[in-house]
Amino acid sequence: MIVDILRGVLGIVAMLGICYLFSRKRSAIDWRLVGIGTVMQIVLAILILKVPFVNKIFDWMAKGFQQVISYTNDGSEFMFGALVTDTESFGYIVAFQILPTIVFFSALSAILYYLGILQKLIYGFAWVMQRTMRLSGRESLAAAANVFIGQTEAPLVVKPYLENMSRSEIFCLMTGGMATIAGGVFAAYVGFLGGDDPAAQQAFAKHLLTASIISAPAAIVAAKMLFPETEHKSAEEEMSINVDVGSNLLDAISRGTTDGLKLAVNVGVMLLVFTALVYMLNDMLMYGPGEWFNLNESIKTSTNGRFEGFNFTYLIGLIFAPFAWLLGTPTDDIMLVGQLLGKKTVINEFFAYADFLELRKQNIEMHPKSIIIATYALCGFANFASIGIQIGGIGAIAPGQRKTLTELGLLALIGGTIASFLTAAIAGMLVTEGLTL
Repeated sequence: MIVDILRGVLGIVAMLGICYLFSRKRSAIDWRLVGIGTVMQIVLAILILKVPFVNKIFDWMAKGFQQVISYTNDGSEFMFGALVTDTESFGYIVAFQILPTIVFFSALSAILYYLGILQKLIYGFAWVMQRTMRLSGRESLAAAANVFIGQTEAPLVVKPYLENMSRSEIFCLMTGGMATIAGGVFAAYVGFLGGDDPAAQQAFAKHLLTASIISAPAAIVAAKMLFPETEHKSAEEEMSINVDVGSNLLDAISRGTTDGLKLAVNVGVMLLVFTALVYMLNDMLMYGPGEWFNLNESIKTSTNGRFEGFNFTYLIGLIFAPFAWLLGTPTDDIMLVGQLLGKKTVINEFFAYADFLELRKQNIEMHPKSIIIATYALCGFANFASIGIQIGGIGAIAPGQRKTLTELGLLALIGGTIASFLTAAIAGMLVTEGLTL
């Protein structure tokens, strides 16, 4: 336990050090905010993971998510029959078992929005951050919205304020979007990690929910270190949420379903294309430099068969292995976790979570603690594609901020990645029992 805490502290200090190193104005960093934000992450994590009463609440919420997934399966079975139920013949099929959850959760989120439930959750979370971290009202709303909805929908919550937001506030919005996940894909990740085991689904649902919540203050800490606020903003300004949720309940369900369908199709085709590209790059490197310099066999031997040879996945595992170690990953698994971190950053988190499914298929064993750390570290939209998504999405509703979006995109990617890593380091300190795939 002491070793876990020391490794976690080292990881936190290292991540904050990277923020300081890349900061646009180090002298303007609000160290009070950094301290409060870091403590808030740890306190939230302890409450959720270690305090029995709060832990039970999150177990109940996770069970609710798992139950909703079962409802999605009922709908999928009605549409696709044996493609969903006959896993022995068809395997765990993404198109018919994972992607439908995105559509259903998107529709369910639209219902919660129409009924006003989601707005209250966002407002409550924003109020806490505004009072504790002295953020502006619009900044707090944006950060809170990112916990519950996606990086393209969250800016709509603060749409009236976007054009007048400072560069630091816009950057905080961008970083928050990179560091958290959307409700629609949340269920898909639970499906990847938990498979068709209800107990595993519930366990991973609780950890993913925890990761998304504590990543909000982590994103603020990273954002305010990388791009500190230099303009005076009032922390007492009024917070209001004005979003078009549809003319009636049926309209809201229809909109949510359509949005979910677009997202599911987008995720599906991206998985198809990027999977093919990774396999192509793997072969090019293995049958090129790998064979020319006799690297394949030595790499396969040194990694106990976890990597086939000198390929793309091995290279990104090598690059991100130091980060995996800093987060507390057991030494035997740092290459595997590093590979997942690299795929999440270079491609996207959906592809990285899909790799968990692949690891299960290949019967590759990972230390339970490695699975916990990877689950938290991958929980965010911080990848290169998200830079374009944010420029296109936020830029469309706030054209005046497009220049800021293009200038700060790469820095926001760094901030979102560090926020997820901070969350993973804290989880590695506190979760001792781990999970199994």
